[in-house]
Amino acid sequence: MSISLIGKSIRESATLKLNEKAAILRKKGDPIIHLGGGEPKTKVPLDAIISTAGHLNNAEIRYAPADGIPELKQAIIRYTDEYYNRKVEPENVMASGGAKQAIMVCLQAILNPQEEVIYPAPYWVSYPEMVKLCGGIPVPVYPEDGTFYPRLQDIEQVVTSYTKAVMINTPNNPSGAMYSEKFVSEVVEFCEKRGLYLIMDDIYHRLLFDGRKRLNCYDYAKDLSENSKLVVVNGVSKAYAMTGFRIGWAVANKKLIEVMTNIQSHQTSGPSVVLQKAAVGALNGPQSCVESLRTTLENNRNVMMEHLGTFDGVIVPKPDGTFYCFADFRHYNKDSTKLASFLLDKVLVATVPGVEFGMEGFLRLSTCGSIKDITEGIERMKWALDPNSPNELYIGDRKLVRDWL
Repeated sequence: MSISLIGKSIRESATLKLNEKAAILRKKGDPIIHLGGGEPKTKVPLDAIISTAGHLNNAEIRYAPADGIPELKQAIIRYTDEYYNRKVEPENVMASGGAKQAIMVCLQAILNPQEEVIYPAPYWVSYPEMVKLCGGIPVPVYPEDGTFYPRLQDIEQVVTSYTKAVMINTPNNPSGAMYSEKFVSEVVEFCEKRGLYLIMDDIYHRLLFDGRKRLNCYDYAKDLSENSKLVVVNGVSKAYAMTGFRIGWAVANKKLIEVMTNIQSHQTSGPSVVLQKAAVGALNGPQSCVESLRTTLENNRNVMMEHLGTFDGVIVPKPDGTFYCFADFRHYNKDSTKLASFLLDKVLVATVPGVEFGMEGFLRLSTCGSIKDITEGIERMKWALDPNSPNELYIGDRKLVRDWL
């Protein structure tokens, strides 16, 4: 069988693979605790459901414009005005099948083969694969000071004549780090001076903790004309707990949006009109659900940090936002893939290996679940790893005996 070079270079999504394996184990009846998932467990906003149901009831489910239905584009324009203090026009907006597709289509619109895209590490697992799908070269940047907080110098050192874009995700998946205002302002200025595209992946921008204020990239841009190469990507998946609806969007200059829309029109013909109606309901409805989720996640983070603090040798920088902790488990195993498999096999706790995010020896742990899931999951992990733990553990009626230390 003949497979393309690009096809051969692409790895499967580690997070989606984990979700699939966890679902299989759960279906078998195994008492699995999923600490690897990237989706909130709260209910979808009622207004999203009502909006969807209303459209379904009229039985007129037809093609939608490739760049999004007018109602959704209006809602995104209002959202951009409210949360970014930026007034844009419908031609500056493209709705898509999730923030992931918005980024993918953007990369397809701007990248030529062998051109480079720079992004800080740790990074979302899909970034390098999406760049490779476009024939580009992914260039992760590791902060020189060893933290999760990059500086402009880190970016500058890897820029070459082949660099086409910089991609920033703050607060960050998987670390939860919110990059400094100084860094974001300097990156905006740097990309403008160098003529580089700057893709801001803002999918978690409303899930911030400890009283932190959102950063607005437009505040630091000097060029807000139609020549701007600033692209802001967002969606309803995280803040509204609507991961399964697959609706995201991009805001950019009109020419780029036109090209992105042309590409998307041939890929999917545009997002489902039913799911777009749901996004309209969420964006236009009461926003208390977002604050409720944010408060829950902040509390869950505190509980997870407290329990992880009982491990000897585990280092966990306190997340500033999102719903992840990115913990350094090299004290127990420097191979994060083996460690994650071990925890799933021995104590039925699902985590995501840090190597998938560019950081070997780390595990990404999700705070999306219940307090019970978090506490019991971490307790199981500690029992499996800590040589001072008792030799026996009960998971439900199942008695486990530790015979591997």
